[in-house]
Formats: sequence, C-alpha cells, structure tokens
Amino acid sequence: MRGPDQVERLVAMLARLPGLGRRSARRAALKLLQDPGGLMLPLAQSLRDTAEAIRPCRICANIDTQDPCRICTDPAREQDVVCVVEGVSDLWALERAHVHRGLYHVLGGVLSALAGVAPEDLRIAALMERVAAGEIREVILALPATVDGATTAHYLSDRLHAAAPSVAVTRLAQGVPMGGALDVMDDGTLAAALKARRPA
Repeated sequence: MRGPDQVERLVAMLARLPGLGRRSARRAALKLLQDPGGLMLPLAQSLRDTAEAIRPCRICANIDTQDPCRICTDPAREQDVVCVVEGVSDLWALERAHVHRGLYHVLGGVLSALAGVAPEDLRIAALMERVAAGEIREVILALPATVDGATTAHYLSDRLHAAAPSVAVTRLAQGVPMGGALDVMDDGTLAAALKARRPA
C-alpha cells in the first residue's frame, strides 16, 4: 500500500542507506512518523547540524568537525606510522578496536579494472607526498582481502618500495579472510590481523 508522497520520499531516502532494504526502510519510517516530536524532528535537526559541521581532513581524508582531524592533530599518536585504508568506515573499525595508535590515510577506494578505478582516481599521490616528506618510517596496508584490495596493496607496495626504500611497508596478515571487509569484522579479528602484519 502506498502512503502519501512525503512518506514515500522518506522511505525511498531511508532505503538508500546501507543495510536497509525497502521493507526495513518502511518500518523505520513508520517508527519515525509515530513519534515526530520526540524522534523525527530531533533526528532531522541532528542530520542538518552534522551536515553543516562535518568536513574531510585535508591530511588523511577522515571526516570530522575540524580540519585537520582529531587523529592527525593528536600528539600522543605515533606520527611516523601511517595505516592506509580503503574508506572511512575501515578507519573507524580500527579505531573502535583500539589496535592502531599511529596515523591514517584514506584512499577513497581500491583499484578496479572492472569498475574503471585507476590510480589517479584514488588518493595515492597524496600518500606518496606524505611519505616523500621523510617523516614516515612504516606504512601499513590495511586493505580488504579481495582481489581488488590485493591488487591495490601490490601496486602501493611497488610504488612505496621504489620511492622510499627505507620505509617499511607491511600488510595485514592472519585474521582477515579472503572477501572480508574491515568494517564488519569483530575487534579481536582486527587486533590479531594488525599485530601479525608482515612485510609487503
């Protein structure tokens, strides 16, 4: 059964979120509509406030309310170790697990011949610039254990070894299954994978 146009637009927008199909989006919309003053309007205000406040970090591409982000400006973190991840969700997953105390670099995707993603489409040049500055001693390639993730890791490893031979390049090891995405793994698996990293 179709609802009013405004309700249908709400359902359609919710259905665009990851993990929500049309049926789940309809249930979420109904929950919001049943309590517009206590749930829907505060959510709308929170979304507006966040959209206006959030920005990408010019150094690592994390998203935060400040630029550079809180991770990049935290003096307690290891400033000479950079963990390269595909997206912000992977960065958040590693932060949630409390297993990495260095910095990050968000690529914004992985290389993919099928999807037409080339090196210039990712933040690879920015990574090379950070390494060229001479303050990095290790780059951890924390990319998904997929064919595209492995291709990207191999490409980055070759580029980094050629440009900065003195910089250690490591990859996540055990604990990350083929086809696994970092943002859906449990904290223990992430911790084991990061601790068992190996040369790339």
